[in-house]
Amino acid sequence: MVKIRLSRGGAKARPFYHIVVTDQRSARDGRNIERVGFYNPIAAGQERPLEVNLARVDHWVGVGAQMTDKVRDLVKRARKQTAAAA
Repeated sequence: MVKIRLSRGGAKARPFYHIVVTDQRSARDGRNIERVGFYNPIAAGQERPLEVNLARVDHWVGVGAQMTDKVRDLVKRARKQTAAAA
C-alpha cells in the first residue's frame, strides 16, 4: 500500500519533516516515491512552517494512497491557508 507520511530531517532538537509518498514497507527516512511538501514545526520569522502541493496530494489519494493522521491534519491546515489567501 502507498502511504503519504512524514520523513524526518534536520538536526538534533531542530526537526524538519518532508511530506512524502512512499510504500508502507519502506523505512521512515528510506526510499520514497515523491516529495509533496514540507513541515517545519519550529519555523520562526520569515520561514514558512508548511508547504504542500495539494494537486499532487489529491492525485495520490485519488489513486489509492492513504494519509497518516498527522499528514491529514497538515493537509487540512494547508487547504485553509490557501482558501484564506485566495
